[in-house]
Amino acid sequence: MAEPPWVNFVIAGVQKGGTTALFDYLSEMGDVALSRVKETHFFDDDARGWAAPDYTDYHALFDDPAAAPRPRPKEPRRPRGEATPIYLYWPNALERICAYNPAMRLIVLLRDPVERAWSHWRMERARGVEAHPFAWCIREGRMRLFENDVQNRPWGVHREFSYVERGFYGEQLERLFGLFPPRQVLVLRSESLRDDPAATLGAVRAFLGLRKLKTPLAAREVFVGPEVEDSELTAEDAAFLRALYARDQARLADLAGDEAAAR
Repeated sequence: MAEPPWVNFVIAGVQKGGTTALFDYLSEMGDVALSRVKETHFFDDDARGWAAPDYTDYHALFDDPAAAPRPRPKEPRRPRGEATPIYLYWPNALERICAYNPAMRLIVLLRDPVERAWSHWRMERARGVEAHPFAWCIREGRMRLFENDVQNRPWGVHREFSYVERGFYGEQLERLFGLFPPRQVLVLRSESLRDDPAATLGAVRAFLGLRKLKTPLAAREVFVGPEVEDSELTAEDAAFLRALYARDQARLADLAGDEAAAR
């Protein structure tokens, strides 16, 4: 490696929380270097030999820093990063990131967990992955995470059916802060990226050590998802999830402040 580690920031979560919009915003900024694909899914790949990891495949997803123009004197090098929103949720992904680069900066976008779960279900239903109604999925359907399957996935998690579990942000951030100091973590509300992108992008740039953006960027859709016929988020399902998340939301507020918790 020319200058290990190559990657120094990661958008680590959450799924359906606006990470694509943030990645696209950053891709328009000439002083940020991003992976050639949005989601590399490197650190959540359980099939890799993590006892002695080889980062060659990972670095191949980025432009070679040796080929990039050298910065002018006193000009900082471009931050290099990626966005894989499952990292915050998937077992051992954060630990692997820490082993790769203990100085990694992590950006986390948190969307209202009820709206996130609903959007997640709509996506899987539209993809043909989910055959069950939302009401069943957030109640009885949670037991599917504890079933054995051919993928030999870690017990208690699931890439597709984790509608409820991915919304326990307090639990996930507690694990994150156990690995990285708060100064290396930026927690943002997804709704802020939608409602005030200039201020939110300004916070991201400051976090990455970049100057204030001179030219405003064109606004992007933050919460984009497929429509599913004959379905709606009912008041009963929303209330059920709010009660389920209440304790974790209090935990989140303790960790990241009241502004991080759902309003």
